[in-house]
Amino acid sequence: TMMCLLGLRVALLATVALAAAYSAPVNRRQAFQTFAAGVVVGSPTISNALDACSPKANNCVFAKWIPPAGSAKSNAIKDLRSVIESYPQEGQAEVDGGGWSIASDDLDSAGTATIEYRSSGKGFFAKSFNGGKPFVDDLNLEVDGNGMVQVRSSSRIGDSDFGVNAKRMKYLAEALQGKGWSI
Repeated sequence: TMMCLLGLRVALLATVALAAAYSAPVNRRQAFQTFAAGVVVGSPTISNALDACSPKANNCVFAKWIPPAGSAKSNAIKDLRSVIESYPQEGQAEVDGGGWSIASDDLDSAGTATIEYRSSGKGFFAKSFNGGKPFVDDLNLEVDGNGMVQVRSSSRIGDSDFGVNAKRMKYLAEALQGKGWSI
């Protein structure tokens, strides 16, 4: 129990440090409340909504997609998987030339999935700023009990994506619209 208490103390101190770095000053009580809320929110039995993009973000796109009226959650998931799997591995509209892969797929149980998209690594910025390695973006999906989908596509590094995430989201959204979804 001593090690457990020490671990909680370290986590609490880390919460205080992060809060001090990214927000207005907080006292220990506020930090503990934030920490405790994070423990409860992190519970696998409680649904976590995706975070919207920061209003100043130039490398992130957030949207809500709504399946056709009367669709079951399982049908919404089926449509999502179909659209994701139809995305070309060679990319489209001059983005995602390095392909994509499913990093996690818990759509059936938790209603979440993450897909990683890679640039070709051939462009000027990849060569100049990323050692010629592809840039990686994450597409996060969360499906609620009614089949509504929150989707967030964001770059892992940098503060601009030159519209890459928006092009990807547009492709996926148009495919879902073709299946009767509201975007």
